[in-house]
Amino acid sequence: TIATTIYTSGTTGAPKGCQLTHGNFRAELSAVRGLFPEFFDQEDSSTMLFLPLAHVFARIIQVGAIRWGTILSHSPDIRDFRDHLAEIKPTFLLAVPSVFEDIFNSASNKAWADGNGRSFDKAARTAIAWSRAIEAGSTPSVALRSKHALYSRLVYSKLREALGGKIEAAISGGAPLGERLGHFYRGIGINVLEGYGLTETTAAITVNTLAEQRIGTVGKPLPHTEVRVNADGELEFRGPQVFNGYLNNPEATQAVLSADGWFATGDLGEIDEDGFVRISGRKKEIIITAGGKNVAPALLEDRIRANKLISQCLVVGEGKPFVAALITVNTELWDGSLSDPELIDAVQAVVDEANSQVSRAEAIRKFVIVSEDWTEENGYLTPSFKLRRHVVLQDMHDTIEAMYVR
Repeated sequence: TIATTIYTSGTTGAPKGCQLTHGNFRAELSAVRGLFPEFFDQEDSSTMLFLPLAHVFARIIQVGAIRWGTILSHSPDIRDFRDHLAEIKPTFLLAVPSVFEDIFNSASNKAWADGNGRSFDKAARTAIAWSRAIEAGSTPSVALRSKHALYSRLVYSKLREALGGKIEAAISGGAPLGERLGHFYRGIGINVLEGYGLTETTAAITVNTLAEQRIGTVGKPLPHTEVRVNADGELEFRGPQVFNGYLNNPEATQAVLSADGWFATGDLGEIDEDGFVRISGRKKEIIITAGGKNVAPALLEDRIRANKLISQCLVVGEGKPFVAALITVNTELWDGSLSDPELIDAVQAVVDEANSQVSRAEAIRKFVIVSEDWTEENGYLTPSFKLRRHVVLQDMHDTIEAMYVR
C-alpha cells in the first residue's frame, strides 16, 4: 500500500508525484542496513542531514534512524553546516557533492590566505596519489608512505576534525562527486562512497560500499535489483525499491515504467565488467549541435564546477554551430569586476582544461560569466542543489543567443 507521495525536484520540467509503498521503504532500508552495518550498528552511531527533510534521501535516513536507534540531527541552513559538524560530531554523513566541495575549497582558501597554500596543494596531491595506488591494488611507495604520514599529522587530521572528528565514511549522492574529490577524501582517511538513485527508486538503487568501492562509479545495484542498458544507452532498473507510478498521471507512468517492472531512469550510463555502474549524463540533456554532434554536457559542467573559482556552469548549444557555456563564479574568491581580464583568463584556463577531455567538436568555444549566481533562493537550484536547466535556459535566453551573433 502507498506510504507516501514525494514530488520530483523538477530539474527537467514540472515536478511529478512519486507514489512510494511501504514495501519500497522496507526493501530500501533492509538493503542499506545490510550494506552498511558500520553506520547503524555502532553503539554511538549518529548522523546529520543537510537536505530538506521531505527529500527522498532524507526520508530514508530518518526512518532508518528511528528504526535502529541512530542519533539524528538536522542542519536547516547549509551555510552553517561546518559549525554544526563540529558540535554534533557525527559518525557517518550523507550529503550532496557541494558539501564535500565546500569543505575542500574552504580548507584550500584558508591555507592560501595563511601562506600555506603550496603545502596544502602538495598534501592534496599526496592524498590523491595514495588513494589511486590503493585503487590500483598496489602498495604505495616508501616515499609516498612517508609523505602521507607527514601530511596526515599536519593537514589531514585537521580536515577530519573539520568534519567532526569521528567520520570514517560518508555517502554522496544527487550529482557526480568527481574522481579528484573521491580520491582526495579517501586519501585523508574518509571514504566518500558515491551512490545513485531517484525519487522513483526510493533513494539509492546503486552504491559503493566499504567492501566494494570503485571511485568514479556509483557502485553496484542494491541486493535483489537488476540493471540493464537499453538501445538508447539509457539505464533501466527493476527491483523492490522501484515505485508503482506517478500520482494521477498514467501517461507519465507508462512512459517510464514497463509492464514487467523495468524503470527507465532518463540517465545515460554503462555497466563495467565487474558490475559497477557509471553515469554519463541525462538523456533529455543531450545537446545536438547544428553539425549533428551529440554532446553530453554533464562531463564538461562537472569538470568546470570542480574548480574552486567556479560556482555553477551550464553548457548550451542545441541546434547551434558550436558549444558554449554560462558560468557563475565563487564570490568568496572573487569580488571584483566580472570583466576583469585576470578573471576572464582564469576562467578560460578552467574551460581549456575541461576541453582537453573532449573532442574539438564538443569543446566550449565561448563562455559568458553571469553576474548573479544560481541559488535555491532565486529558483535556479532545487533544494538538493541540482540545476533547474529549463529555468536557466528560459531566463538566460537572450544572453545565450548573443553568444552566437557574429
